[in-house]
Amino acid sequence: MFITFEGPEGGGKSTQVALLAEALREAGREVVTTREPGGVAVAEQLRELVLHAELFPETEALLFLAARAEHARAVIRPGLERGAVVLCDRFNDSTLAYQGYGLGLDVGQLRQLCRFAAAGLQPELTLLLDLPVETGLGRRLGAQLSLEIESAAGDQLANQMDRRALEFHQRVRDGFLAELERDPGRIVRVDATRPIKQVQASILREVKKRLPAL
Repeated sequence: MFITFEGPEGGGKSTQVALLAEALREAGREVVTTREPGGVAVAEQLRELVLHAELFPETEALLFLAARAEHARAVIRPGLERGAVVLCDRFNDSTLAYQGYGLGLDVGQLRQLCRFAAAGLQPELTLLLDLPVETGLGRRLGAQLSLEIESAAGDQLANQMDRRALEFHQRVRDGFLAELERDPGRIVRVDATRPIKQVQASILREVKKRLPAL
């Protein structure tokens, strides 16, 4: 089974990936945890470039897609073929939300490119960890609602995505919600404003609907 975690900044995706992986392993499942962009060496190198460089929107999108092409073929598909549950922090929906809705690239065209880059892989379940953009950015930037990064520690934590204007992040969130409306059978909204344990319980309920043995 292929499960992705999506949503605006600060929703706690990496934490919830780790918690779900632990629960699945305790239930006897093989689990692959991975992230985008990343998962393989070349994709991790592209991650550093795309998250910390000033790029044109088209360049940014194509770099994310190049990383996905390697990742899907080297990590995700092999994991699924041997029967593992693959948990991925971001996938195609993030490209649509960030580079499409957020940066204004053609969403239909991006959708086609995503299918090509992802080798046709589509998650059976996408958990949309949703929260207001001010809340998420506040978490990401040390409870600062401004996108001005003042401290050295903050500079290490923030990336090019974090530093974009609130209006950009609102368009991204709206994009995720639009994709939820478009594909409600796959995408499930999870209220990420709640404590970690409550979010985890909601995720487990959704996964158990599809993996009853969990």
